[in-house]
Amino acid sequence: MGIKHNIRLLVKVLLLVVILLIVGVTVSGCYGRSQSRGWSGAIITDDTLFVASTEGRLIALNTSDGGRLWEVSLGTSAVAVYGSPAVEGDLVYVGGYNGKVYAISSSLGAKRQVYPVDDNLEPIVSGVVAAGGKVYFGCSDGKVYALNAADLYKEWEFPTGDKIWSTPVIDGETIYIGSFDRKLYALNAIDGSKKWEFDEAGGAIVSTPLVYDNTVYVGSFDRYLYAVDATNGSLRWRSAVEAGKWYWAKPVAYNNVIYAPNLDGKVYILDANSGSEVAGAVDLGSSISSGPVVVDDKVIIASEEGKIYSLDVSNNQVSLLANMGNGEKIYAPLCASNGVIYIHTQNSKQDTLYVLNAQTGVTLWSLSLTSE
Repeated sequence: MGIKHNIRLLVKVLLLVVILLIVGVTVSGCYGRSQSRGWSGAIITDDTLFVASTEGRLIALNTSDGGRLWEVSLGTSAVAVYGSPAVEGDLVYVGGYNGKVYAISSSLGAKRQVYPVDDNLEPIVSGVVAAGGKVYFGCSDGKVYALNAADLYKEWEFPTGDKIWSTPVIDGETIYIGSFDRKLYALNAIDGSKKWEFDEAGGAIVSTPLVYDNTVYVGSFDRYLYAVDATNGSLRWRSAVEAGKWYWAKPVAYNNVIYAPNLDGKVYILDANSGSEVAGAVDLGSSISSGPVVVDDKVIIASEEGKIYSLDVSNNQVSLLANMGNGEKIYAPLCASNGVIYIHTQNSKQDTLYVLNAQTGVTLWSLSLTSE
């Protein structure tokens, strides 16, 4: 019994060390800095794009030409943001690695509220989601939080068994979110009560779930993708193929096919009903941590080494759409609107927002998000 316990403890310690290496060394070490920089995704509403820079500033841009509408520092020192912002009404919300959630006027760029006011939670890696007058996010303290969207007053919290890096997904009145405790949870969005939990994954779940056709699709650190009944949490299937590494990025769906990128550099193409491979995995040769997007009949995918690929869903053939070059790395999820792709990149000196035509790969405009 003692030997088995020590082995389980050793495995947990090794997993934690590897995770810290991913977030701390892989990201911060690349840039020769000791502090986390984050890799915020972008969100677009009413022709305005919101994104957080690696310097800890929330920036609002005009999507037509990249003109800065406003920018605001989240803290007195740089606040790393790993998740995408969320917008509801006149407020834009963002969660920081410093353990705070900020509400900022989307029209004026003025700070309105912060949670918690006098303290800090554990680091927030999860993105925030706003819907139905509430703001939802997961935290490294293992809890899911729901805040009142108007004043950031806490309405409820739900504890899981371990830290949460997964971004919640809301479908109707249900929240779906994964945890390091190897479980996927379905919670009542109104009061936080648990509807069900799925506990058959063999590893931590940090990937953002995908809800498609009354099914929740989510990848795990055990290298498998799972399809779970959205109503009752029962297992529909585990992917027939084991990936080479962990699932980190959120999958996408098109015409009953799931496209699931993996840190092994491959995109697995699975039948949504059975989990079997529709076609052989596409190998991009570089890890994929950025969430892809579907534009028309193409799945647009970014590799960490700064290359953008277009996967044609009619034949599952992939082609290089653009190469960002200049040592650019892509960790943030892609954003798309009206046939245009928005890409947040990082290199050793700055972070940049590139805007590409999704069909041609031509750069429409680009903008450094780093202070001059």
